[in-house]
Amino acid sequence: MSVIKGKDRIEIIPGDITKIPADAIGNAANSSLLGGGGVDGAIHRAGGPEILAACQRIRSRQGGCPTGEAVITTAGKLPAKYVIHTVGPVWRGGAQDEPRMLADCYRNSLALAVAHGVGTIAFPNISTGVYRFPKALAAEIALRTVTDFLAKDPRIKKVIFVCFDRENYELYLQISAELFKE
Repeated sequence: MSVIKGKDRIEIIPGDITKIPADAIGNAANSSLLGGGGVDGAIHRAGGPEILAACQRIRSRQGGCPTGEAVITTAGKLPAKYVIHTVGPVWRGGAQDEPRMLADCYRNSLALAVAHGVGTIAFPNISTGVYRFPKALAAEIALRTVTDFLAKDPRIKKVIFVCFDRENYELYLQISAELFKE
């Protein structure tokens, strides 16, 4: 486990986000909000049918969730109060505004967290699986966006980046050390 030097509100850990006790966990959802593979499927399986039911209610109200946007549901059986579902961009070479859309995922998730009184939130590595976003670039965007948000808003007490694979974990540690030198 590592806490970024000088950034005591950000933590980077290896692990399974479905086991993290936090006020909210982020979900790298697809636009249908109906579960899928990767972290999305794991969250739906571990959280139980309450999450899917809540997502279906959202779909009935507004349709799916556009890329870069976020919605919030119960966390069901997870050790969190909420799941904040955000749809990351599919990597298409970077010329279709993918970096901005990924940053929007984090900003919109954090804004939704603040609106619901969330003090701690855990994020997976959004878009770095089947959406093929380059992992190093995704880590830099995530860390910069979250740090910028936290600098402006004190209500989020802790953001935990939960890295499922060793490559992402090592990238987050390396990039955070470079970004946050004091």
